[in-house]
Amino acid sequence: MARALAALGRPALGTLAALGRGGIFAGSALSHLLRPPFYAREFWLSCIQIGWLSLPVVGLTALFTGAALALQIYAGSARFSAESVVPSITAIGMVRELGPVLGGLMVAARVASSIAAEIGTMKVTEQIDALVTLSTHPMKYLTVPRMLAATLCVPVLVGIGDVIGIMGGWMVGTGRLGFNSATYMKNTWEYLEFWDVGSGLVKGAAFGFIVALTGCYYGMNSGRGAQGVGRATKSAVVAASIAILAANYLLTEVFFAA
Repeated sequence: MARALAALGRPALGTLAALGRGGIFAGSALSHLLRPPFYAREFWLSCIQIGWLSLPVVGLTALFTGAALALQIYAGSARFSAESVVPSITAIGMVRELGPVLGGLMVAARVASSIAAEIGTMKVTEQIDALVTLSTHPMKYLTVPRMLAATLCVPVLVGIGDVIGIMGGWMVGTGRLGFNSATYMKNTWEYLEFWDVGSGLVKGAAFGFIVALTGCYYGMNSGRGAQGVGRATKSAVVAASIAILAANYLLTEVFFAA
């Protein structure tokens, strides 16, 4: 019995310890955000890497998701002769859930791995030690610009993805399901409320923060050698994806619980 409890306790304690280290890391990064200097060049380069270069994959994901969502909703609503709800439910589903979550997961797959690999390689090649010798704090130079850029850019990606996803549903609705274009758009905007869109953008900001935090954390704590960098990259993507899904539930509970 004691061995069984120990086998269960070790992973639980390890998980709690990892959460504590991550919380301390996040607190340290936020504290450095409020103190000068601020490296504007690193921030803008991070905006390009996280925001602009992630736009194609987020846009394609949203387009096909919106199209598939319209087909699924039509197939389900046809059983109850409620096909008219397809435009409104497609739009609400995209802006509330699918747009932020799938956009966050795509950014996590692309950006968290990139950040972890980049910073992990810098650690292995002792470039981070070189920053310290030049009186440059690694947290302020490497982590803060990426976290700020991700927190600001991912909501923009989510907003663009929402529009593209709704247009994907419109393309299927008008070209495949026989909806009138004007009626489809009227039903879309008539039932879409401001907070539906706003909640998705808030989720996007939270997911961007999570992606950059996990990428920087695992990069900074990367093991030595190629295997250490590889493990850090894999762990960053897995942790960011799980954290996004968990945060999505918590935020949905806060925003829309009765």
